[in-house]
Amino acid sequence: MKPCFLCKMPGHTTMTCPHRVATQYGVVPAPQRNTHNALEYVFQRQLRTRLPPIKPAYVIPDRVCCAVIRYHSRRVTCLEFHPTKNNILLSGDKKGQVGVWDFDKVHEKMVYTNIHTCIVNNMRFNPSNDGMVYAASSDGTISCTDMETGISSSLMNLNPDGWQGPSSWRMLYGMDVNSEKNVVLVADNFGFLYMVDMRSNNKSGEAVLIHKKGSKVVGLHCNPLHPELLLSCGNDHFARIWDMRQLKAGSSLGDLLHKRVVNCAYFSPLSGSKILTTSQDNRLRVWDCIFGNLDSPSREIVHSHDFNRHLTPFRAEWDPKDPSESLAVIGRYISENYNGAALHPIDFIDISTGQLVAEVMDPNITTISPVNKLHPRDDILATGSSRSLFIWKPKEKSEVVEQKDEGKIIICGSTEKKFKRKFGDGSDDSGGDDDGFKSKGKNFKLTKSRSKSAHCPRKVKR
Repeated sequence: MKPCFLCKMPGHTTMTCPHRVATQYGVVPAPQRNTHNALEYVFQRQLRTRLPPIKPAYVIPDRVCCAVIRYHSRRVTCLEFHPTKNNILLSGDKKGQVGVWDFDKVHEKMVYTNIHTCIVNNMRFNPSNDGMVYAASSDGTISCTDMETGISSSLMNLNPDGWQGPSSWRMLYGMDVNSEKNVVLVADNFGFLYMVDMRSNNKSGEAVLIHKKGSKVVGLHCNPLHPELLLSCGNDHFARIWDMRQLKAGSSLGDLLHKRVVNCAYFSPLSGSKILTTSQDNRLRVWDCIFGNLDSPSREIVHSHDFNRHLTPFRAEWDPKDPSESLAVIGRYISENYNGAALHPIDFIDISTGQLVAEVMDPNITTISPVNKLHPRDDILATGSSRSLFIWKPKEKSEVVEQKDEGKIIICGSTEKKFKRKFGDGSDDSGGDDDGFKSKGKNFKLTKSRSKSAHCPRKVKR
């Protein structure tokens, strides 16, 4: 009679859980609420008309076209695509490093080690200068880094006196950029929100308590169409909507209650009218209209992501290219048996019905993939799995790339000797130490391609 690990309900085991067979099991369509709310009337007349009534066919990136193995020295914590250069991917890790990778040329990559001293939790580009990127870290600082030179400056330091014990050490988690107000928004592990003016690069105003005092605020997101609306989420089991014009403690416009910690909360990318949250109770929650009744979600979708010890927390993210605002991507914690191999697939879910659209996996990726990011313009998925990065494309496109590129898989660090000895690699590059790439006790193999491995030592700019 213990509760099922997946759906948290008693009466069955995880293996026989009906939610494991069908993700849409138990998902109830949102009722049509009759209301005389003027805001909802305006929304239906002016904003909803921008969304197409018929869903277009989904294009799923389902094949790994290139990868860099052991790119970071610790696990990947966040990913961000360049806003104008389609082939540039930024990644942050647990040690505070920031990587810049050109995945079209594969071998062109850089890791900057001198930006932060511990976990990079979030990254955002400067909307007026796409060569500068902001990063929020658990060392309590916001950095502004030039991607070309790696020169970084600290915009705010919440721990100027250094370590004084865990009761006073402030860590920055949630972050977003509000281009209309020209501010960088960050939130810490004590429930406070801070603002930094992008023009002067100085702290603006006083800190505001937006969640329960002493709880982490792990996510911030500004509405894409209404920049004055801010969505936050944290460890106090709430996601909250705020009006930035009247931002003060206890003045939230809506409080979305969850049963456990909320890993992330996002407005929909085009209309900004929906909300998607990921909670540690193995639920994805969807609100179809932010101007309607927010007391209960429109849908709850059971999904396996209830684990974040020694893992980056799982986050369901929208597909920014989907005009119907119904496709989301998230990694899966529970492993599945694929031809005798225990793999952790990446799920594409239709959040309007709860149906599993696709589950993508690769026999070479035996580690869990909690960090996933869909490209804002191309049919590309970037995945951070342990210390490695993978780029997924649809099969038709990736097959064309395979014929052109020979060095698609880069083994970083000092893994080449074992790699060549085990798999007969013919590269002329000389390798480093005896350390080999391992993933859950299994060896990394190259299949379905004739690509050569390329030894690429870590490049560091100081």
